Amino acid sequence: TITEAGFGSDLGAEKFLDIKCRYAGLKPSAIVVVATLRALKYNGGVPKAETAQPNVEAVKAGLCNLAAHVENMKKFGVPVVVAINHFLTDSDEEIAVLENYCRENDVEFALSDVFAKGGEGGVALAEEVVRLIEEDKSDFTFSYDDSLSIREKIEAIAKKIYGADGVDFI
Repeated sequence: TITEAGFGSDLGAEKFLDIKCRYAGLKPSAIVVVATLRALKYNGGVPKAETAQPNVEAVKAGLCNLAAHVENMKKFGVPVVVAINHFLTDSDEEIAVLENYCRENDVEFALSDVFAKGGEGGVALAEEVVRLIEEDKSDFTFSYDDSLSIREKIEAIAKKIYGADGVDFI
């Protein structure tokens, strides 16, 4: 079964993993983080209206955002793959930057081109996910122990997912 857990590792995915998986008894075998070059460029400082234009430097600048999401997901002990959600406006140079980043940082990845190619465009991603699942390297763990108080749970999430030093409760 595949589920879409919502936007971002710090929003939808964390809640899915820490709450839904806990109470439904689910144990993920793999996590797919979807990345677009447009989003990387936006996070690299390009205005949204200009993200369809090639800009290798902005892709590089936006990689820190992807890195944070990938690292958040790795904290759950589940294999992670980056799906490069391909757009027709993506340049080969931009794709190469993202692929090289993944290789250099030991992050699995696959190009997903389902918009242009339909199911055929998702085969590489599907094969990568299946490969990770068959390796059975998932050692799923939660961000916090369920016996903690609400305050302790909030602090655990703030530190683990958001990189906070702590939480001030007012």
